[in-house]
Amino acid sequence: MNKNTKAFGLWSAVFLGIGSMVGAGIFVLLGEAGAIAGNLVWISFLFGGVIALLSGYSLAKLACAYPSRGGIVEYLVQGYGEGVFSGSLSVLFYLSAMVAIAMVAKTFGTYASMMMASYSLLWANIYSVLILLFFVIINLLGSSLIARSENIIVIIKLSIIIIFTITVFFYIKPELLSFKDAPPVMNVFSSIALTFFAYEGFRVITNTAEDMDDPSKTMLKAMFISIGFVMVLYVAVTFAVFGNLSLSEIIKAQDYALAEAAKPAFGQVGFTIMAVAALISTASSINANLYAVTNVTYQMAKNGELPKVYERNVWHSSEGLVISTFLIIMFVLFFKLDEIAAIGSISILFIHALVHIGHLFKIEKTGASKVLVVLAIITIITAIVLALMYTSKHIPNVGYFIAGGFVLAFMLEIGLRLITKRVILKQIKKN
Repeated sequence: MNKNTKAFGLWSAVFLGIGSMVGAGIFVLLGEAGAIAGNLVWISFLFGGVIALLSGYSLAKLACAYPSRGGIVEYLVQGYGEGVFSGSLSVLFYLSAMVAIAMVAKTFGTYASMMMASYSLLWANIYSVLILLFFVIINLLGSSLIARSENIIVIIKLSIIIIFTITVFFYIKPELLSFKDAPPVMNVFSSIALTFFAYEGFRVITNTAEDMDDPSKTMLKAMFISIGFVMVLYVAVTFAVFGNLSLSEIIKAQDYALAEAAKPAFGQVGFTIMAVAALISTASSINANLYAVTNVTYQMAKNGELPKVYERNVWHSSEGLVISTFLIIMFVLFFKLDEIAAIGSISILFIHALVHIGHLFKIEKTGASKVLVVLAIITIITAIVLALMYTSKHIPNVGYFIAGGFVLAFMLEIGLRLITKRVILKQIKKN
């Protein structure tokens, strides 16, 4: 294919990255992280952004060296070889991606329920499932309408959030941001896993490497522009929210804190507008991440990590999308939002750390800075340890769920290899 016909240029990749990040990240994780770090959560978002930039650098270099729609799955195979370990990590990444999309869907359901009446878990779950099924049907029918409108959706939701942030700044009460009322500094660091999770959608950009115009020049730029922009946005929004609501108010409305923060300036109309922005943001985030999931399931099936059924087609798309959606719905129905956020954030951080450790084995091929890759590993491992220390006290079941996920991933990988006799294969053949 001539490079002029490639689907992704710099700005389309940037919009895809922003669309993937600005979803549940700001609309739910702001409240979840704020309940831990209080009015210092802006520092946590800053550190989360720095880790995302370091991780994004490493992934961008891997994407240029190994351009594959499989993204992280391919980098794990390249780093650790064609064996059970890389296969198990790929399965774990797949499960973690399902949890991440479940969190976004659950966020959509929460805001939809708030708009229709008062919050109801039953209706929140119903709306979550309905939005998932809507995008699955769109994908299965092969419609490109939603994909073509992604840039427009991103512009609309960002405009609403930016206008909200600028306006609400005029209503900030400085005493609410005072350091004297701040929680212990350790709480700030304990919430970094959650704030990193708010950026995690940046990895979707790497899935476009095969379809990107000159990835060696475009990939790293797209990664830094999208993460940098979102970091500034998150920190600004954090000041706007925590300067208008007390910590007790944020904890009470932590699942919809951003909309609640619009009330002092705009009243109920502001709440409704921000709730609509949340619905648009989470919907576009689901759409953007489903793109990555279908690529991941395709790559995993091609490599042999998941059953052969994932390679069959249903209409114009993958049957893997249907199976993935079923798993997402299970996560939505049987886990609380704070559990999903904690499980997803720690699991994804673990995967990122292992990808970057594997990157060190291939660093001569990628031409990446060893210092920056090692920094990515150190900061991620630190965030994991601190998050586990916090959750062990406050959400003790999370540790068991994460450990169970690791065991399940290895059991699935070993079982599938014994049953199917398939061996994981590198898709990009480089020595």
